[in-house]
Amino acid sequence: MATHHQWAYGIPAPPPLSVVGEGFCVPYPVDLIVKKKIVGLSDARFEVMDANGNLLLQVDGSLWSLQKKRVMRDSAGFPILTMREKVLTARHRWTVHRGDSSDGSNLLFSVQRSHPLQIKTQLDVFLANNFHEDICNFNVTGSYSDQSCRVYKGDTLIAEANHKFTWGRFCKGKDNFTVKVNPGVDYAFIVTLIVILNENDIV
Repeated sequence: MATHHQWAYGIPAPPPLSVVGEGFCVPYPVDLIVKKKIVGLSDARFEVMDANGNLLLQVDGSLWSLQKKRVMRDSAGFPILTMREKVLTARHRWTVHRGDSSDGSNLLFSVQRSHPLQIKTQLDVFLANNFHEDICNFNVTGSYSDQSCRVYKGDTLIAEANHKFTWGRFCKGKDNFTVKVNPGVDYAFIVTLIVILNENDIV
């Protein structure tokens, strides 16, 4: 496999855009399949696979609770990060911490709706070192119901997801997303944003 500093497809590999970790940044485009499954009445699980069907990431957590919480794990089940929704916030703010921590020193980033009242879901993403939050570091547009979403850094598109809806899968409590991630972009970060967008869109 090429390193971050080697060439891929005849062009220099871009520097990694790492948020969760450089281990989730590769110097070529990444195609992911995100499978969502409702288990019982209270659990929602996501499985993230590569184009060959290899399990890369998994996300679990309670579907109905006072404070929503989602844990992203690697293929072996070890926690990578934890997403928590802050209770009773107008913009449905989420915080994302490394591992299973909730300590401020392990904060990776925060996500919230761009506006308290909006017809079309749009999320602003603030990295942990963006203390004033005057300008977001990333932006997510689209929604679960629109069946697509896009992630931008400034004006640059860095990832795109499409929702493959079928009534048959819906009735079985299953859902599929296809995700395209640009070279060098942290795909664990992108999957986290898709999970949070999904949660915001069904509120």
